[in-house]
Amino acid sequence: MDFKPYLQEIGIKEGSIESFENYPFNIPAIRNMPVIKFHADVTFIVGENGSGKSTFIESLAQYLGISREGGSKHSQIEERPDLSLSDHYKSSKSYRKPADYFFLRAESLYNLATYLDGVGETAKNYGIDSLHECSHGESFLAVMANRLGGNGLYLFDEPEAALSPTRQLTALSLIDNLVKKNSQFIIATHSPILLAYPNAKIYQFDESGIREVKYEDTEPYIITKSFLNNHKPMIHNLLKPEEDES
Repeated sequence: MDFKPYLQEIGIKEGSIESFENYPFNIPAIRNMPVIKFHADVTFIVGENGSGKSTFIESLAQYLGISREGGSKHSQIEERPDLSLSDHYKSSKSYRKPADYFFLRAESLYNLATYLDGVGETAKNYGIDSLHECSHGESFLAVMANRLGGNGLYLFDEPEAALSPTRQLTALSLIDNLVKKNSQFIIATHSPILLAYPNAKIYQFDESGIREVKYEDTEPYIITKSFLNNHKPMIHNLLKPEEDES
């Protein structure tokens, strides 16, 4: 029996936030946040830098009892101050909890690797002696391939920062394997490769708030396709040669 989505939806408690003047409540997408309904398999969060997507993913991790720096519920990593946004969430969940939780954040993977080495967990659960002994991308995929076992709720924040285009394709395959093992993913990304996962739900964060969009309407897809189809004229316009002053 399929018990997904483990996390069905999340929103802001009505009247819970007293002021929208300070961070993170002054971010338009957060200030105008509707109830977000998650796909049973994969939900993507897209938006420009500063749109609030990483803030949302980090606060969601906190809401689920995971450090903002990443890891599982058992990872006790020294972290930045809490995002008070998570105190204002209300959610709807499946009556059956996931067997596994993990937040994989490319930006703080180094901190997670150091923590895991310190508690002696890496060799036991990650398939290698230390995540520090391989590249950023290899360590990211090692976590996906060896630590994430299925029946889990997994949050990713901009995984493409650690992965080459080829490795992003590998990540897609690993995500699909875990979805088939009854896992649910919520991923903030700029990657048109990852966003192509079939039937995923995609939410756009921007100045107008949050809305669901189709893959072909996402900015990563539009800009990447436009550049690849017209790279010579686009480069010419972007990098115009200096005029001859002679």
